[in-house]
Amino acid sequence: MPTVCTTIKVSKDGQYILATGTYKPRVRCYDTYQLSLKFERCLDSEVVTFEILSDDYSKIVFLHNDRYIEFHSQSGFYYKTRIPKFGRDFSYHYPSCDLYFVGASSEIYRLNLEQGRYLNPLQTDAAENNVCDINSVHGLFATGTIEGRVECWDPRTRNRVGLLDCALSSVTADSEINTLPTISALKFNGALTMAVGTSTGQVLLYDLRSDKPLLVKDHQYGLPIKSVHFQNSLDLILSADSRIIKMWNKNSGKIFTSLEPEHDLNDVCLYPNSGMLLTANETPKMGIYYIPVLGPAPRWCSFLDNLTEELEENPESTVYDDYKFVTKKDLENLGLTHLIGSPFLRAYMHGFFMDIRLYHKVKLMVNPFAYEEYRKDKIRQKIEETRAQRVQLKKLPKVNKELALKLIEEEEEKQKSTWRKKVKSLPNILTDDRFKVMFENPDFQVDEESEEFRLLNPLVSKISEKRKKKLRLLEQQELREKEEEEEPEGKPSDAESSESSDDEKDWVEEVRKQRRLLQQEEKVKRQEQRKEDQQTVLKPQFYEIKAGEEFRSFKDSATKQKLMNKTLEDRLKIEAKHGALSVSDTTVGSKQLTFTLKRFLF
Repeated sequence: MPTVCTTIKVSKDGQYILATGTYKPRVRCYDTYQLSLKFERCLDSEVVTFEILSDDYSKIVFLHNDRYIEFHSQSGFYYKTRIPKFGRDFSYHYPSCDLYFVGASSEIYRLNLEQGRYLNPLQTDAAENNVCDINSVHGLFATGTIEGRVECWDPRTRNRVGLLDCALSSVTADSEINTLPTISALKFNGALTMAVGTSTGQVLLYDLRSDKPLLVKDHQYGLPIKSVHFQNSLDLILSADSRIIKMWNKNSGKIFTSLEPEHDLNDVCLYPNSGMLLTANETPKMGIYYIPVLGPAPRWCSFLDNLTEELEENPESTVYDDYKFVTKKDLENLGLTHLIGSPFLRAYMHGFFMDIRLYHKVKLMVNPFAYEEYRKDKIRQKIEETRAQRVQLKKLPKVNKELALKLIEEEEEKQKSTWRKKVKSLPNILTDDRFKVMFENPDFQVDEESEEFRLLNPLVSKISEKRKKKLRLLEQQELREKEEEEEPEGKPSDAESSESSDDEKDWVEEVRKQRRLLQQEEKVKRQEQRKEDQQTVLKPQFYEIKAGEEFRSFKDSATKQKLMNKTLEDRLKIEAKHGALSVSDTTVGSKQLTFTLKRFLF
């Protein structure tokens, strides 16, 4: 289904499975022989319940939540009519072709399908009726009321023949009921057996010859019973509420097994003569459960029997339900080391599995003062609770403690101020994962001695002061509005403007002061550096001459370096001036250069 499946039923021949759901309201028919969807029809409103009148899908009756009754044939929509009150359930009486509708009324409406008209309704003593059912053996009609009673009617005489007070019978010594139980489920089995489900989670099993229940089964959840089904091969009753499906013996009430799906249940259907359960859930997918003990798999999915046989051939021995895992040290404390190697202990990993009942018995014998330990634990828990009620100290992070303390104080001011409640609250940096590293990594520590921080600090402090001043002004404004004074008190606008200008002047002066301090500190550092340079004694440095090079002097090398930095024209002029270079013209008009090397004597 697109969102939710509400009801699910199987046709009498077992070939078709029909389910209704929403949204949009629709019915889907699945062909089990083809293992596919046969058709889907959308409806005008949601379906409360429906009934398959034929052996296949050719005749269907839908009860909608807007009081309409819709008839469908094999080809599709056939006819629509309306009942006076909102319906909750209906049943079909085959001998007379009558549809009995119960709902938010004391009357039971009868619609005859052979004549095509409504008959006189049956008048009950109840204010409203929730469910109804017709016994297929002798045709007895029964309806469940909101007062917790079951009224039985004879369709032949249209008279009430019996009345059962199920609300009074559902109250037992073990059950705790706070409200009046109403009837939420009703089902006949054979000629004399009837099961009744209540809104408080009890299932009552009746013999029609007695007004006292044979058995009262409590689901222990306090949820209304959604559906009740009989499984005759094992004498079981399948009762379901929105949370669990319980299977129990109808003679003793002993639990056979239970199913607890992940999503809430709306309806449960037992596939005829098989061990398959179909469930309508509060989820798009419908649930299908196969329990081989209840019966064989249906013919259209007989492969399930082969799968179960393969699973039985290879049983899993690693699953222990009612066992306790203990280590060797636990066995020494309990004095059970002599059981190692016996059937009472099953080795598993680094310990053993032992029966939980044996474990509890031995532990009670070894430690008879378990109550004292329990009492000490309770006292310790009480002490911890009282400690939690004390004033808790603020736990600051290791990095940027001052910044974290400032953020905590700002957050407390926001919570205390009343005008902040009207403003959308912004996320706190301390709780934001994106800034978590700023309070954990020492590399993000704010250096308060740096030049940037010292120049920015006056601005930050002024902003915080302005914020506090703005908070005070807004609180004063709210107080003035509450007092509804004609003349508002406070400073005029020009005073505020002058005050803001004074704040700006103070901030500028603070910044200039910080700059002067930084310049003085820089000057002191330079003087200290100069003193250190003067105190340092220069030591002679020795240089090694590489092999194959001629050493002249450091002065010549410095002069040569200066010459290399000059242009070619300047270098030629300097060499010609010293006589190391002679320039002459050639016959072809070119220039001829002659260099003379000078030798230096040391």
